[in-house]
Amino acid sequence: MAGGGASASSATGNAAGVRIVVAGDAKTGKSSLIVTAAAENFPTNVPPLLPPTRLPEDIYPDRIPVTIIDTSSSPQNRGRLVEELMKADAVVLTYACDRPETLDRLSTFWLPELRRLEVKVPVIVVGCMLDKRADQHPVSLEQVMSPIMQQFREIETCIECSALNHIQIPEVFYYAQKAVLHPTSPLFDQEQQVLKPRCVKALKRIFILCDHDRDGALSDAELNDFQVKCFNAPLQPSEIVGVKRVVQEKLREGVNDRGLTLTGFLFLHALFIEKGRLETTWTVLRKFGYNNKIRLRDDQLSLPMKSYPDQSVELTNEAMEFLRGIFFTYDVDCDGTLRTNELEDLFSTAPENPWNEPPYDCAAEKTALGGLSLDGFLSLWALMTLLDPIRSVENLIYIGYGGDSSSAIRVTRRRRLDRKKQQTDRTVYQCFVFGPKEAGKSALLNSFIGRPFVEEYVPDTDEHYAVNAVDQPGQGTKKTLVLREIPEEGVKKLLSRKDALAECDVAIFVHDSSCEPSWQKATEMLLDVASHGEATGYEVPCLIVAAKDDLDPYLTEIQDSTRVSQDMGIEAPIPISTKLGDFSNIFQRIISAAEHPHLSIPETAAGKSRKQYHRFVNRSLMFVSVGAAVAIVGLAAYRVYAARKNASSS
Repeated sequence: MAGGGASASSATGNAAGVRIVVAGDAKTGKSSLIVTAAAENFPTNVPPLLPPTRLPEDIYPDRIPVTIIDTSSSPQNRGRLVEELMKADAVVLTYACDRPETLDRLSTFWLPELRRLEVKVPVIVVGCMLDKRADQHPVSLEQVMSPIMQQFREIETCIECSALNHIQIPEVFYYAQKAVLHPTSPLFDQEQQVLKPRCVKALKRIFILCDHDRDGALSDAELNDFQVKCFNAPLQPSEIVGVKRVVQEKLREGVNDRGLTLTGFLFLHALFIEKGRLETTWTVLRKFGYNNKIRLRDDQLSLPMKSYPDQSVELTNEAMEFLRGIFFTYDVDCDGTLRTNELEDLFSTAPENPWNEPPYDCAAEKTALGGLSLDGFLSLWALMTLLDPIRSVENLIYIGYGGDSSSAIRVTRRRRLDRKKQQTDRTVYQCFVFGPKEAGKSALLNSFIGRPFVEEYVPDTDEHYAVNAVDQPGQGTKKTLVLREIPEEGVKKLLSRKDALAECDVAIFVHDSSCEPSWQKATEMLLDVASHGEATGYEVPCLIVAAKDDLDPYLTEIQDSTRVSQDMGIEAPIPISTKLGDFSNIFQRIISAAEHPHLSIPETAAGKSRKQYHRFVNRSLMFVSVGAAVAIVGLAAYRVYAARKNASSS
């Protein structure tokens, strides 16, 4: 594999090129460094602060524009300094070689200050005025800088220079530009001297994509295709032999009778990086769509997006079929379960397993073997697509989805239109679970994903999700239901947003049927949600859930619940007992309510009054319009009559 450069747009993501900010203590040679680099002459008179300086585009091989920003360390220019540092692609920190105190200031002030400001860009440490340091006091730069670089890993490299004697001036900004275009830290762990996990995963995916015959090795033809794709030039047969010989000498398993193995492919890239040829690996990564964080670039993810908040995003049938195939491919022991090691293998070409973090890590049902069933696997994909469609499609591509990214998801019709048409074509429904503390919300979510009932109450103020497939009796199909638990403390904050209910297909209100205050609080929440829906137009079907049916109900529970449900025009409360496993088909009933979005919508007294008022106004307008029409007809008839009378008299 030969090396090659990357274009400005693909490397930096910034058409303006690379912006390098030079900072450091006063009189450490910042301005002289910049002028000498740009003009190739040592300046006799240097202004206190230079304007932005553009280096000639042909000065470095990448031919990417480099703009250098001079800064002042004076207190009155503090705001400008911070502003420029925040916009930097790289920072050059200067010290004076003849003034050790300016070197000390790097670790006591400048580097900690960059961290405090969260300026997370490569740093080049530059010792200026090398000509002023006495020859009788030689200094080992590596010895001096090693402790600082150990403490501040953001330092990419250190260099000493002299503007007066033109020593290593172009190199300063070449290293800075190179650190932006071809950064080391995302690829290589300097301490361990190994490729970083995310880099390994990206290279593994690239290897698999280039291994067209799927035999676990890159043949000579496949290696040549790879070279042409990445570097626009073929490999000569002798070069292919040479590459494989280098690998085999160092790593026997890097080459087999079919060609270069994945182990050999990774070894080659580690070798390039160790030899300072990071541009080779970066060119490969960028040709396959990766950015500097070793994730797919945005331009690789062309997706249909929601236009309205009450639309949602679902996987298409094409994507679902792909995922079913992937499930059985990675279920290597054919036990109907993807266990932890099989899931890690599945996501071994993604930056990380996306389901190792909230809300996905605890959202789906685990099998008796501790893994995911097909339903659980597909349900987690449905949840990720609902909550973060871009990330979902990104991960589909990582694990091998070959179709156009826009073919993987679809945007559903607006919920408002679903209510008007009295039907929906969604396959994934989101249910908001409201209720006071200790009502049984968490127990309901846990039971939905097969977790055992826990007697002890554990307070929690975070939102949680549970997702599963729900059988449709008599239809032979399944729909995916997402339960989103809204903690009592979060209801007010949620409803402060106008579009709070836009993503909701059904809302349920869980109360402890043995506790009157629990019922009263749940009723208040129901009224608040109903009022919010009436005011914003995001009305949702609502169900009342009477939990803990294994306990004795409070005295007036039946009368209270009957009155409220009748007054608001919704179904009577559904009794359940998670302790006894008696759920009264609650999950099918939630799905049914979602499939009939025009029903089970509660009406408040204020809402009824508004409707009556609108009916009255509409009726009045109708009477007025009918009366006006009668009057017009009468006037026309009179005119005809008058005209005829005049005609006969004449």
